[in-house]
Amino acid sequence: MTATKGLEGIVATTSSISSIIDGVLTYRGIDIDELAEHASFEEVIYLLWFGKLPNESELAQLKRDLNAQAAIPSAIVEQLKLFPKDTNSMAALRTAVSALALYDAEANDMSAASNVAKAIKLQAKLPTIVAAFARIRDGLEPIAPKENASISENFLYMLTGKQPDPVAIEALDKALVLHADHELNASTFAARVTVATLSDIYSGVTSAIGALKGPLHGGANEAVMAMLEEVGTADNVESYVNRKLENKEKLMGFGHRVYKNGDPRAKHLQKMSYELGKMTGNLEWYNMSVKIEDMVVSQKGLKPNVDFYSASVYTILGIPRDLFTPIFAISRTSGWTAHILEQYENNRLIRPRAEYVGPVSQSYVPLAQR
Repeated sequence: MTATKGLEGIVATTSSISSIIDGVLTYRGIDIDELAEHASFEEVIYLLWFGKLPNESELAQLKRDLNAQAAIPSAIVEQLKLFPKDTNSMAALRTAVSALALYDAEANDMSAASNVAKAIKLQAKLPTIVAAFARIRDGLEPIAPKENASISENFLYMLTGKQPDPVAIEALDKALVLHADHELNASTFAARVTVATLSDIYSGVTSAIGALKGPLHGGANEAVMAMLEEVGTADNVESYVNRKLENKEKLMGFGHRVYKNGDPRAKHLQKMSYELGKMTGNLEWYNMSVKIEDMVVSQKGLKPNVDFYSASVYTILGIPRDLFTPIFAISRTSGWTAHILEQYENNRLIRPRAEYVGPVSQSYVPLAQR
């Protein structure tokens, strides 16, 4: 047995949910470009869970089910109020999602119907948890979800208390579509490993959130925004990028392990960044991003990934930087739960081996002789 660092190039399972082939990302065989241009996030949720796009009645029923489950238990709200004010947002989300299982009578029901019902509950409640946490730490009371509103509209409403602009709703919805699934990434693998033991779906999503919390997975768009804030203005881009490249320092938001010719999701977020900037009359973040991209592509040959322009999109939407990764989790819950349901359907315990590189032929030495 020979170890492969980071399991790179290892095929660990079969899946019919999403694929990345020759740089093309698909959900259930549908190109991400088509979905980003035409599908709502709710349509994508249905597609990932059930393997096909919904018809009108199926979509309407899913929206009703999600809306009916969007409220969170009052005990979870009280728990969020007890967290320290400086609690990491992903740590708060991880803890609250784990606690949701305590208030679900079906938490340990492993039937297929119950697991779909719990997927609906998780997808519906995560936006409410994130918005409630953001308001509570700012000394504000949480806002209950509206009836008959999409996930994107409801999240922005619960976060701000104001009816969001249609362009803002469209931008967030598109971001959720683009982040919904991405084959066997670290958090999805963590979820599948957990539920392969026949643990419950709440445990699987909690494991996924724990993996997404790491800066090498979910925190990249936060780092991109920190970089843009450090640059300050478009006039400072050239000196900043040149200094970083000369010092061989990493520029966040560029390159991807599985995309050699550019991340297909990035162009959609670049377009939304421009449209939002134009709507608000402030194209500074967009112009800085484009200038950085041009320099990095020309000098290093690295193209932006999905995180690069999502940073400016979320910032223009007025979303605090440390909520970027929780929003990623809201979107990716659709993919995590799709993979969890798929794992349950044809389960086998995931138990790889390790290549041993430690000492050999050792003998026990009595305590008195050590």
